[in-house]
Amino acid sequence: MISFVIPAYNEARLLGITLRALHAAARAADLEYEVIVADDASSDDTSQVARENGARVVPAAHRQIAATRNTGARAARGDLLVFVDADTVVNPEVLAAAYNSMKSGAVGGGAGVRFEGRLPWYARLLEPLAVWAFRMAGLAAGCFIFCTRAAFDSAGGFDQNLYGAEEIALSRALKRQGRFVVLKQSVRTSGRKFRAHSGWELLLAMGRLGLLGRRGVRTRADMAIWYDQRREDPDLE
Repeated sequence: MISFVIPAYNEARLLGITLRALHAAARAADLEYEVIVADDASSDDTSQVARENGARVVPAAHRQIAATRNTGARAARGDLLVFVDADTVVNPEVLAAAYNSMKSGAVGGGAGVRFEGRLPWYARLLEPLAVWAFRMAGLAAGCFIFCTRAAFDSAGGFDQNLYGAEEIALSRALKRQGRFVVLKQSVRTSGRKFRAHSGWELLLAMGRLGLLGRRGVRTRADMAIWYDQRREDPDLE
């Protein structure tokens, strides 16, 4: 059985779209599955939206993405795990490819990523470069990463010392367990951060992380652009 694990903090606005797409993809592939939403102390209707769309809600109060993902994984009953961000749409093709990869012996993997909605010019330029770089490095993007339960447990799950780049750490840990694949198929994820923040703000945030290196993803303060109060997507206002 596949367990979809979705970490969510105040994601009521987009979560329903994500969940409906997961149900459609799993049914199209005729898979046995469950959907778990790890609600990380949301103050909006995230839990209600999750239940209305056929998900089991697991409470979490970490305000840390790695710990929230692990909370969802601990509640999962499946022997195959698929971690999906709450603003990400998974289609039947990418899900079938992920499932077939694990059934043929891969311990885990990721997929390409396409950003949805209006994007500034620099984001349109960087998108294919980022996809290429992750593929060449053999790493999964955080919005979609899959693995067997056995490999996940052997790898120690997501590193809870990290407030970001936890998917990169898990990708590397899984690669030590066996074959790790990056699918040619892609998922679609929200481009809201590019719309809600200026290019200058994003450049400063990435530059700071570049200077700090691994130390920069070990504190919530250094990952403020991901953990501070989320700005509304101007395209949804």
